[in-house]
Amino acid sequence: MTIAERQKQPDPRERSERREARAWAWAVSATPIGPLLLAATDEGLVQVVFHAEEKTAAEAVARLTRRLGAEPTSLPSASLRSASPAVTAPASTAPASAAPSAAAPSAAAALPVARCTEQLGEAIRQVESYFAGDTKAFTLPLDWSLITGFNRRVLRELAAHVPYGTVVGYQDLADRVGEPGAARAVGVAMGSNPLPVVVPCHRVVESGGGIGGFGGGLETKRTLLALEGVLPQPLF
Repeated sequence: MTIAERQKQPDPRERSERREARAWAWAVSATPIGPLLLAATDEGLVQVVFHAEEKTAAEAVARLTRRLGAEPTSLPSASLRSASPAVTAPASTAPASAAPSAAAPSAAAALPVARCTEQLGEAIRQVESYFAGDTKAFTLPLDWSLITGFNRRVLRELAAHVPYGTVVGYQDLADRVGEPGAARAVGVAMGSNPLPVVVPCHRVVESGGGIGGFGGGLETKRTLLALEGVLPQPLF
């Protein structure tokens, strides 16, 4: 089986994690690299989206609605702002199709909704603490359901074993997951990362010393590496 086929091949253990429809919530947080959209299910943070201005945020919400099989929960502004002062409530950029149902949720349905809110609030708190220079390691539950197979294995290795202030080469990361011929496929896995910043694909660089590519843009990658002390801070 080729690496490309492995990237698409689901791990049998992943099937049990999928559901027909999943409660989830989202918000946009202001950061030094621009607005970040954070989305969480009751299992944990499920997606981070760069440059989440209104159009990008609406498109991301529409995609997640299709992937998770349910409309997002509309959270009261006060509940989000109590978690973080730099958060835009979901309703501010949600497309019309994401309007909440008028029907009140049952007690059973309210449990995962409450958990989503809790997961989202904690994700916002830790991301803001990271950009303030206080958090060096995220301790968030992560929902890996948007990625499978080889890509998931590589990203889990990255999240677990490439700490703040360090970098790893594409080839080295391929070696670590037992796929020495898969350096290029590691680059593809980084590009498919649904949880950038928290799962630090910005720490993956070229073995020869180049900065490598980045889905959020090279300037964003440089800013994140400078924040962690890997690169010098820009003069202006």
